[in-house]
Amino acid sequence: MIFDVWAPNATAVEVLVLGERRGMSAGTDGWWSLDVPDAVHGTSYAYVIDGDGPYPDPRSRRQPEGVFGPSAVYDHARYTWSDHDWKGRDLRGGVIYELHIGTFTPEGTFQAAAGRLDHLVELCVDFVEIMPVAPVPGTRNWGYDGVDLYAVNETYGGPDGLKTFVDACHRAGIGVILDVVYNHLGPSGNFLHPFGPYFGGFEGSYWGEAVNLDGPGSDVVRRYFIENALQWLRDYHVDGLRLDAVHALHDKRATHLLAELAEEVDALSCATGRPLTLIAESDLNDPRMVRSLDAGGLGMTAQWNDDVHHALHTAVSGETHGYYADFAGLSALAKVFTDGVLHDGGYSSFRRRSHGRPYTGVPGHRLVACLQNHDQIGNRPMGDRLPMPALKLGAGLLLTSPFTPMLFMGEEWGAGTPFLFFSDHAEPHLRESEGGRREKEFEGFGYTWEAPDPSAEETFLSCKLDWQELKDEAHWSLLCWYRDLIALRKALPELTDPRLDRVRVETDPAGKWLVVWRGEVCVSVNFSTDTVTVPVPLGGLLLSSDEPVAEDGQGVRLPGQSLVVHRPSG
Repeated sequence: MIFDVWAPNATAVEVLVLGERRGMSAGTDGWWSLDVPDAVHGTSYAYVIDGDGPYPDPRSRRQPEGVFGPSAVYDHARYTWSDHDWKGRDLRGGVIYELHIGTFTPEGTFQAAAGRLDHLVELCVDFVEIMPVAPVPGTRNWGYDGVDLYAVNETYGGPDGLKTFVDACHRAGIGVILDVVYNHLGPSGNFLHPFGPYFGGFEGSYWGEAVNLDGPGSDVVRRYFIENALQWLRDYHVDGLRLDAVHALHDKRATHLLAELAEEVDALSCATGRPLTLIAESDLNDPRMVRSLDAGGLGMTAQWNDDVHHALHTAVSGETHGYYADFAGLSALAKVFTDGVLHDGGYSSFRRRSHGRPYTGVPGHRLVACLQNHDQIGNRPMGDRLPMPALKLGAGLLLTSPFTPMLFMGEEWGAGTPFLFFSDHAEPHLRESEGGRREKEFEGFGYTWEAPDPSAEETFLSCKLDWQELKDEAHWSLLCWYRDLIALRKALPELTDPRLDRVRVETDPAGKWLVVWRGEVCVSVNFSTDTVTVPVPLGGLLLSSDEPVAEDGQGVRLPGQSLVVHRPSG
């Protein structure tokens, strides 16, 4: 086994392996190496830098004792895959299901999550998107405090557990998207500083120090992240990556890290013969994010679209605080359905400045839209989800939209469990300050911040999905509605048509109803609690959320808070 590590500023580097410290040889460009023939799969090791340490390997493939323990040699070739017939899945036309491994099942493991895949197959989703799985302090975390980015959280099942889960998904016909975090590392268990200039020396975002992507020594730092991304796609057979908060990547180079990553992933896709997806979470509302490299863009396959979420949420909930203020009124919903975003260069009252650019020509499948996700639920003080009537209407609009729809775990049956922010830091000062830090992060969002303690185990346990809820008629009925909507989306080409210029929207001046035209298919929605007549003929009924639906000579008559998909031409 050859150990190699980058430590450009060190004068001496040793590897602690098989019970002794062994000096390593200095190579070129700051790399140190040593061949230890007796080290095999499972052997523990750590590095000592100029007498300090021991520290885990920055590229550790396994941390069996957690973030504060030694690394372990891990041989990817030892795992036997069974997904040889898997040819990948294109994002276009797909439906994504976001989940958190630790709370998706009572057990909170990859194995247990794989045991629930039948539910997702029956729901007919095309991808699962799992929240970050890098090692974190303690036994519970959202995953965005990850360190040792090449390893997999042992609490979930470690590297073999992740492979087993991906394998099972592929056998079930479901692709896997992994959420990765490259804009910062967690505050606890991060031992990169002694090794080299991994950080820029300034606060890059609210979450921590900026990663060094364009300063001295940044060539190797960039490769650290790019090779990490390639590892998941190549060695774990993952089908795509969701890149967290790319607006917090500080990179002034002529070729942005994202463009460099897109080029590398495209080459890997050619080598593997399967489509590979990159989805950016971006707050910039910049269409260059999803334009191709040869068109001067950054080459992302798609990006999360918060504007669609905000417009849907406001329409079905009536909330207009914080960043929802600009989305009040059905005109905002009409604009995002036809233009892709609301903020396309106009004024954002939440930011108190103009924001964004037009998305002219961008197909809807490049915009991942949702009614709920981990942020939009978990960033609320009580982690509360939308009630069932709101989910019913919102899902009807989302799953008939021109965008790539994404659901959040449990949404499909109206889960009554919250999704709160939780963590398990070892250091007392981090545990005790986590609640206050979280409150400060959301100043100005319009909330009265009375949240459970993020460090309390009860907070985490309360977020685990209650699968017994599916035995309740109301929950089961909503699940059937979601299943029917996804089935209809896959059956009607009009509903997956990504061309935004072919979407037409009509709104009620009084704000009670809205009509979305997808070709000859019509989605009519009554947001009010009263029965209303929408001035569109019923024609052929395709799917209805409520009964009775009728035509009264002036149009389709809808009960309160209901939605119907129909073909007025008959």
